[in-house]
Amino acid sequence: MAIQVGDFKLGEEERKAIMEVIDSGKISEGRKVKEFEQKFAKFVGTRYCIAVSSGTAALMCGLTALKHHSKYTMREHTKIITAPITYIATSNAIMTTNFEPVYVDVDPETFVITPDNIKAHLEGVDDASDYSMILPVHLIGYAADMDAINKIAKKYGLLSFEDSAQAHGTIYNGKKTGSCSLLSDFSFYIAHNIQAGEMGALVTDDIELARLITKVKANGRMCDCFLCVRSLGKCSKMKEYTGDDDLDSRFTHDIIGYNFKTMEFQAALGLVQLEKADWIIKKRQENVKYLNEGLSELSDILMLPKYSTDISYLAYPIKIKSDKISRKKLRYELEKNGIETRTMFGCIPTQQPAYAHLKEAYAGKLPNADYIGKNALYVGCHQYLTQDDLDTMIRAFKKIVGGVGSETI
Repeated sequence: MAIQVGDFKLGEEERKAIMEVIDSGKISEGRKVKEFEQKFAKFVGTRYCIAVSSGTAALMCGLTALKHHSKYTMREHTKIITAPITYIATSNAIMTTNFEPVYVDVDPETFVITPDNIKAHLEGVDDASDYSMILPVHLIGYAADMDAINKIAKKYGLLSFEDSAQAHGTIYNGKKTGSCSLLSDFSFYIAHNIQAGEMGALVTDDIELARLITKVKANGRMCDCFLCVRSLGKCSKMKEYTGDDDLDSRFTHDIIGYNFKTMEFQAALGLVQLEKADWIIKKRQENVKYLNEGLSELSDILMLPKYSTDISYLAYPIKIKSDKISRKKLRYELEKNGIETRTMFGCIPTQQPAYAHLKEAYAGKLPNADYIGKNALYVGCHQYLTQDDLDTMIRAFKKIVGGVGSETI
């Protein structure tokens, strides 16, 4: 059986959680979702959490809600500075909510956008008022420098929105990622640090924003209460209507939104995972440390991941440093040895076919991202890897890469 990039074990706790949902007779958003929102907000260190159907939905809901905020209103078609190296959902969400992604280069070791590159870009533009936001991505668990990014954002009157989809539990300057800006999205995709299948969430300390997101994820309906009391005859929205009006807040829509609600099943699984979060993060850190030690003799050829007990690793990222080894060949040989791999996403404006219209404009402007997009990959470091799995991975890398120097592969 292959050593997978990610894995999920459905144990007794998870089965019990699913059966509780089935026995409750309610599978759409309900008690489990509310409980997850409360506990995940506490986990991150924010006041509010709003669960949605996916990490992509979280990004779209957050950006859409900001168009309607009384204080932070974002104008459509303005520019958002973001990461060229990440899963494409971030850019897709920017595009589908009618904003324009603008890319700056990344740090060659941690793959995240840097304050220096953001600052240099803004200093070089004709009109900074065309920009509305900085949306950094905490990639593979590595945190972007949010203090410096927030300082730049404040100087230019921009908002900060963290994409924390890949960094549940990463610590940045004593705080968890997701709590360092106006709002942040998370994804609980099956291979992520906290897993629920397909589910996402937004966290924020801003109550107006939390209420707007609650509306946006439910097709923009008037309801924005965190706990519905309509069945008790206490709907605050209905107090605004008198006389002959016969309106139902659940079917009265005052903004345009989406159907991005989630289900009780995912929230139930997420709650079980949250209970295990400290173990998950620690186990992944231990696996990264063990792999780094086992592969240290290859560090002239492969850039191994930075190790820190502050990082909650999504995976084990590797960048090829030698022109004598091809990523395609390395991945092929690893897969032959039963080790699943992934490329490091690709540089969005220069290497993703969906964004080919940007390729010429960004040619030569993102050297680090271009190199990473062609020469970086990742393998698993998840909590279910056994000692034998880790040793198998080390042996395979040594066998495949060990001969580099005398020949090209």
